[in-house]
Amino acid sequence: QLQAYGGGLVQAGGSLRLTCAASGGTFRRYNMGWFRRAPGKEREFIATTSKSGGSSTYRDFVKGRFTISRDNAKNMVYLQMNSLNPEDTAVYFCAAGTLYGSTSPGGYNYWGQGTQVTVSS
Repeated sequence: QLQAYGGGLVQAGGSLRLTCAASGGTFRRYNMGWFRRAPGKEREFIATTSKSGGSSTYRDFVKGRFTISRDNAKNMVYLQMNSLNPEDTAVYFCAAGTLYGSTSPGGYNYWGQGTQVTVSS
């Protein structure tokens, strides 16, 4: 089970840190990813990190602004989001999967419920 939280309302240029807490499984066996779905759009890949956290992949439009990390001792994965802009407004989802480096929703087996991020201009 995955539970994402930490979303909220922030002004453009601000920061948020999303957290995804995992339970009920062996967290370190899964690659973890973050996706988002903006109003009227498809779910899109944001970032993924390997089982150990030693390797990460990002979408180009978040590189240098967002950082994915994980703490296997706490069964948590994080998404630090800086320099937010209104285009980042979306529901953000965390996901767990066994396929390393997947940027497709189909590569993930488990999903959190999503947390809303709203960036005002």
